[in-house]
Amino acid sequence: MTLGRAAVLGLGAALVFAAGVGLGQALDDNSESSSTQTLVRTLDPLSLAPAARTTVTVTTPAAP
Repeated sequence: MTLGRAAVLGLGAALVFAAGVGLGQALDDNSESSSTQTLVRTLDPLSLAPAARTTVTVTTPAAP
């Protein structure tokens, strides 16, 4: 990659970044007219019934 091509790519990336920052600022400045309210709640987990217990017996055949 040549130095000129790298400079053009870097300048393009900087312009895209600047446009993104500008758009973010514009959207943030316009957010006061909204009457939407966001609530964050933490829900406590419900208790679970204990699992059913079963007994499993494993036997091995006797050696011949």
